[in-house]
Amino acid sequence: MLRSKLAWLALWGLAGLGACTTNTDVAPAWEVPGTEVPTNFPAPAYPASLNPPTREAFTLGRTLFYDPLLSRTGDVSCGSCHQQQVAFAHQEHRLSHGVDNLLGTRNAPALQNLRWRAEFMWDGGARHIETMPLAPITNPVEMDETLENVLRKLNADASYQQRFEQVYGSRPITSQQLLKALAQFTASLTSSNSRYDHYARQEKGGELTGAEVRGLAIMRQKCGSCHAGELFTDETYRNNGLDRSFWADSGRAHITGRPQDVGRFKVPSLRNVALTPPYMHDGRFRTLREVLDHYASGMVESGTLDVQLRRSGSGPGISLTEDEKTDLLAFLQTLTDTEFLHDKRLAESR
Repeated sequence: MLRSKLAWLALWGLAGLGACTTNTDVAPAWEVPGTEVPTNFPAPAYPASLNPPTREAFTLGRTLFYDPLLSRTGDVSCGSCHQQQVAFAHQEHRLSHGVDNLLGTRNAPALQNLRWRAEFMWDGGARHIETMPLAPITNPVEMDETLENVLRKLNADASYQQRFEQVYGSRPITSQQLLKALAQFTASLTSSNSRYDHYARQEKGGELTGAEVRGLAIMRQKCGSCHAGELFTDETYRNNGLDRSFWADSGRAHITGRPQDVGRFKVPSLRNVALTPPYMHDGRFRTLREVLDHYASGMVESGTLDVQLRRSGSGPGISLTEDEKTDLLAFLQTLTDTEFLHDKRLAESR
């Protein structure tokens, strides 16, 4: 298990100069989460050196993440659709819910290990972690706000003025400061302490059952070309046979305009997947069993169907027996990271 380095003790509640400290006067300081690269992870796309983490900047970013002030109505925050207890996905919501109770067009993806991504959203419409928040903030059915108005509201708040000046040393609050502060929090959302991780790093608590080991082997063999590596995604865009046509949502083609990208969506990570239903970009599947049934026998043909899902002599799909499905489901449970889900540093500060 990854452990934080021993932190210095922070002094609390000194009565005045020369006051003596006792055990009741001190409390352990904590480090900003997600700054160390787990030993079984690749190098991040957004290293900490690009936005050096500090406790003040991180807590500012956390406050912004959970503040509905960023929306037009003052009712919707980033945390409204990205909830910690389900790996910062939207619990039991097929589509995201925005201002005025409007429905979005896609399922809100889990926010985890964003430091390792170069592109974001189901279609890759955001290409940098610092600019990613602009998409939901300005989306008319999500937060429906403008960057100009957000900055106006922040600069009208004395507390925010003081906190931003403490971190960045100047006033007024700028768009660059806002986006860097938000990235301090989103980049910290590292999930790397599941039971699988302890197994991969040969650490205590990493024991897997026979079914789980078999499920890992099946996953690597039959699903690993897309859900690759320790992040369990190759970060590509694929058409996985959901529909014959994609008139309602063209996926990656919405960004690129290329016909060959119609129906292709980002391959999501499998980390914490047992906790993030419903599944797919439109949340059509309620359970992981339904997902596996789709891959085994539910796919349909279309012009951009991924070549790796085509089978000679039969319809598209991945050959999975019922026993293999059972073992896969057992393995997927080992990717749940309870430390990440219950880390109080990532929770809304009240």
